[in-house]
Amino acid sequence: MLGVHQPETSEGFVVLDQGRPGEGKGNAVRALVREVRSVGRGDVAVGFGLGASLFEGDRAGAPRQLKVMPSFPGDLLDPVQSHGDLLVRVSGEDAAAVRKVVESVKAVATKADWVVRWGIDGFRAENRVEEGRGLARNPFHFTEGFGNPESERVVADRVLVREGQGEPEWAVGGSYQVVRVIRFATELWDKDSVHEQERIMGRRRDGKWLDGTPVGEEPNFAADPKGRQTPLDSHVRLAASDRRNPPPLVRRSYSYDRGDGDTGIIFSCFQRDLARGFEAVQKRLEGEALAKYVLTTGGGYFFVPPPGDAWIDALS
Repeated sequence: MLGVHQPETSEGFVVLDQGRPGEGKGNAVRALVREVRSVGRGDVAVGFGLGASLFEGDRAGAPRQLKVMPSFPGDLLDPVQSHGDLLVRVSGEDAAAVRKVVESVKAVATKADWVVRWGIDGFRAENRVEEGRGLARNPFHFTEGFGNPESERVVADRVLVREGQGEPEWAVGGSYQVVRVIRFATELWDKDSVHEQERIMGRRRDGKWLDGTPVGEEPNFAADPKGRQTPLDSHVRLAASDRRNPPPLVRRSYSYDRGDGDTGIIFSCFQRDLARGFEAVQKRLEGEALAKYVLTTGGGYFFVPPPGDAWIDALS
């Protein structure tokens, strides 16, 4: 799920809390994982993410950087739509099949004495791969995904925890995942001209650069110190001011639409270092022109364990 292959078109996020936290944590997780895997199907993938609260009272074996996601400037986090013990990701090409597995996950979790804390369904409009990058159109009509690497080697370098990072042995090969439910003010946004929208983003809608640099190349922001071509407070310029040294993370975001005007993206990214990855980018985005059009209302930090079941044994 972290490679450069095309991300699945549909994804369901289900976040669970342990219903009986006083009982054996490892056994509870093992039983749940077994049941969740049993409801999966060949055309739908199921993955897991561990929340900081799962390690309460036993931080010795926890991923070193794993913590409750803080509220950043401009956030309005709803506690009942944020954080949680265990994230279950269900993804596939058929939205109906994904939804069916999501409902099965909720049913087996409830039967196993876990509580559904929150969840959300996402989709990728115009989902495709160009030059090795998975691209999709977001609710603001912009194509995103150009900042991701083209090769599996670079993806692994940005995403996977290495030996020597001070992490528990079982966590090597895993990844830190950030999930942010970001509501878009689409009516307000659509009142702006396309030209203004592109200056706020720092790219054309199709991904081309404002200074004329081809989409497959990196612009030289240093040659535009006053932001005449690409505004200094544009999203892409703040997120990655040095395009030749991009942020060490990989995005896998989905759009959502919950009706009644509640649309936006489920921003999701993976990295081996939260401080150098997402958190560094988020700090640079303070004061961006895009801020008045977006509101983060939920999400959390999770640790995606490496393949196998060693991580379950570690919880015991």
